[in-house]
Amino acid sequence: MNAIIIGCGYVGSVVAQHWRNLGQVITATTTTQDRIGELQKVANQAIVLKRCDEETLQTILQNQDVVFLSVAPTANEQVDAEMYEETYLHTANNLVLALKHFPNVKQLIYTSSCAVYGNSNGAWVTEVSPVAPANRHGKILHDTEQVLLSASSQDLKVCIFRLGAIYGPDRELKKRFAKLAGTTRPGTGNHFTNWIHLDDIVSASEFALAHQLQGIYNLVNDVPIAARELFKQLCERYELPEVEWDASDAKTPSNDRRISNQKLKAEGYQFIHPKVEV
Repeated sequence: MNAIIIGCGYVGSVVAQHWRNLGQVITATTTTQDRIGELQKVANQAIVLKRCDEETLQTILQNQDVVFLSVAPTANEQVDAEMYEETYLHTANNLVLALKHFPNVKQLIYTSSCAVYGNSNGAWVTEVSPVAPANRHGKILHDTEQVLLSASSQDLKVCIFRLGAIYGPDRELKKRFAKLAGTTRPGTGNHFTNWIHLDDIVSASEFALAHQLQGIYNLVNDVPIAARELFKQLCERYELPEVEWDASDAKTPSNDRRISNQKLKAEGYQFIHPKVEV
């Protein structure tokens, strides 16, 4: 089976290596020439893809059976909405147009984000819950999902994974949050956070491929954890100064929600990391 990984960053490069280990012939793309040598170690072929226009995408879809789409701006939170639209929505539109010429592609897997849900004040949300993105960035992500789903057919399965916050090797929770130890944070810290380990993203992608999953699936740990509890566990585990909370400085969190992963589990997927591990 031939698979192309469009976007070989933190997630895509590990998926590439895993799928190659399973015997697939992998083409990996990057926007920078400097990463070609690195990607040649995890893929059979590595190419520079600076533009995701329809014509360029057609050239790289030749003889492919699977597309794994995991694009991202260079620096997520600092990127303006226009760059988000160029990275996600324009790529999706052009990919859907290009795929019309390649009936040999049987599976498209796309890594989206739970940011499409917005704030639900701590309530549980599922894949059928209304989306309410907190900003234009989140709306663009949701629009991208809809464009890609429009390519679904009897022959082409489109699987959308809505990811929680990602942690794993080189993105350990201690490394991400140690600088906040001993500080005072606004609010109560009682808002929920939803996480997913890199191992489960890779494993779930393999599962989606094997079972030809179609539609939207939340890819998050079993148990959402309140920010206050997460910081408490981290500080106790690594003997760091506790994080304090200032309820008088409270503002409504934009992402207070508990996200259900039951749909994916009902398909038969078993999580490697069902709970956040500090």
